[in-house]
Amino acid sequence: MKDGTMTSSSKREQLEDWVQRWLKANQDAEKAGDWKPLADFYTDDATYGWNIGPKEDVMCVNKEEIRDVALGMEMEGLENWVYEYQKTLIDEKQNEIVGFWKQIANKSDGTRDEIYGIGGSWFRLNDDLLIEWQRDFFDFGHVQKAFMKLIESGDLTPTMQ
Repeated sequence: MKDGTMTSSSKREQLEDWVQRWLKANQDAEKAGDWKPLADFYTDDATYGWNIGPKEDVMCVNKEEIRDVALGMEMEGLENWVYEYQKTLIDEKQNEIVGFWKQIANKSDGTRDEIYGIGGSWFRLNDDLLIEWQRDFFDFGHVQKAFMKLIESGDLTPTMQ
């Protein structure tokens, strides 16, 4: 700290530590098949949104809605899925992080299906390192195609159909 303000290197280190905690919490959520505990990473008035097709967006507003909808209802039926982060980029000046991930379904025959294309999450954190907003992005066309294949193989849960 210099004159009571955080240096950019210590801010960078804090954001790097946050990324490691987030990745670990995601792995724990995948193992448990329950993403709701991730809500502890958000501010009370956070927003979390994503696009699900042409001119159709989803936006969850506040921690409770994020817990119940984004991390609850929207993840039901994806208990056998993992979201393996491939790369994270940190902007310590803006307190923003972008993580690129793969969506992978673990199938009943022991194989895995990966949704083709780029998926990711863009976060802005407040000074307490809580998520103020998150936007997810993925190729919806590839998601649809993968879901159709999983329906055909019997590996997409009825909840997701």
